[in-house]
Amino acid sequence: MTLVAGVDSSTQACKVVVHDLVTGEIVRTGRAPHPIGTEIDPEDWWAALYEAIAEAGGLADVAAIAIGGQQHGSVLLDKNGRVVRPAMLWNDTRSAQATLDLIAEFGPEAFVRRTGSVPVASFTATKLRWLRDNEPHHAASVAAVALPHDWLTWRLRGFGPANPALHELTTDRSDASGTSYWNPTTGEYDREILIAALGHDVILPRVLGAADRAGCVAGTDIVIGAGAGDNAAAALGLGASSGDVIISIGTSGTVFAVTDDPVRDVSGAVAGFADATGRYLPLIATLNAARILDVVADLLAVSHRALGEIAESVAPGSGGVVLHPYFEGERTPNLPDATATLFGMTLANTSRANLARAAIEGMLCGLAGGLDAVLSQSVKVRRILLIGGAAQNSSVQKIASEIFTYPISIPVTGEYVAAGAARQAGWALTGELPTWSTPIAPAHEPRVAPVIRAQYEAAQQ
Repeated sequence: MTLVAGVDSSTQACKVVVHDLVTGEIVRTGRAPHPIGTEIDPEDWWAALYEAIAEAGGLADVAAIAIGGQQHGSVLLDKNGRVVRPAMLWNDTRSAQATLDLIAEFGPEAFVRRTGSVPVASFTATKLRWLRDNEPHHAASVAAVALPHDWLTWRLRGFGPANPALHELTTDRSDASGTSYWNPTTGEYDREILIAALGHDVILPRVLGAADRAGCVAGTDIVIGAGAGDNAAAALGLGASSGDVIISIGTSGTVFAVTDDPVRDVSGAVAGFADATGRYLPLIATLNAARILDVVADLLAVSHRALGEIAESVAPGSGGVVLHPYFEGERTPNLPDATATLFGMTLANTSRANLARAAIEGMLCGLAGGLDAVLSQSVKVRRILLIGGAAQNSSVQKIASEIFTYPISIPVTGEYVAAGAARQAGWALTGELPTWSTPIAPAHEPRVAPVIRAQYEAAQQ
């Protein structure tokens, strides 16, 4: 049996899943938590990776590994390979003004033409401009910029402060396309935008092809695949292809499709990312998703399951109560300084049940707006796949069928990011992409209740 390992280094945790290369069967797994916050010392990711690998039984019998990681985070290295400051993550919105400044300098049309996307405060280039404006002493010492999965791959190969070979940094198309200084169509870095952001040129990771090898685990012949951004890895783990639209409900929410051709949305709503296979991954993201349910379930002192059951006890529309759930600002729509707001409350409708349903409806309406934006870019839908922890809640599934106008399929629970990274590891090992299947439950047919989105959108006026 040949084994391959996939890593999901997410915002919350590092997960390692070891698969049989031929069948895709999961052989063993490991997990280690990450600290909570919007800026993190990358050394915490490194420690979690090794803890998760150990819990998964180590790599001694593994032939290849690849890392899927959270996108956009800025890992800044000095000339000696040391981390300059904690990494600012995708959900750190301090760079909102820096984003506006960069867009003003180049224009949205130029950004779309040169990088595929108009930047928002999540993107790496905006973190670099914030650093230049607010911590110039740190900015001046930056010699290389990497993304989380780039840095972990580099460390796994044996590089770091003791062996600071910055030119050995590697990345892949999917993660590079979220920086705002790489062009997914030409495959080239845009040094002018990079310098405008940071103030000077630096070493950037070499962009690998989908099946390329980054190298080997230090001191072994274990092959390391190119790695990928988390959403691209999830699409690969699900076996998504053209016509598939994936809605993921995790800490953040994402709506993304696999397309053969790039999209170019000058409005900035849809990011023109690359995928992990050589195609494209038009995507919208919301900063607020499952944690909306976390906060309301905590407020009502109930479990997520009970929250759903309470929500189902009242009719669609929550009796007129509407939640715009922008608890941490928002990325889609681009409102980095927004806060959450409840609308439509009266003495008659202010109840636990209506608040519970409004939380689920608000979360899903935000994602439905994102789906509209993706489909406006001439993206064709063959099926919608609903994934993420909250997607396994039967009440969320039922309410989703009242909001989305397409059938919704629910893949079985799985670590799709890690599975995609493992498939990529197998690809790097053999030169062929493993063909693993993902079991999917029968689709929920739409039972649309127009009142839900109508009152949600009316509250936005």
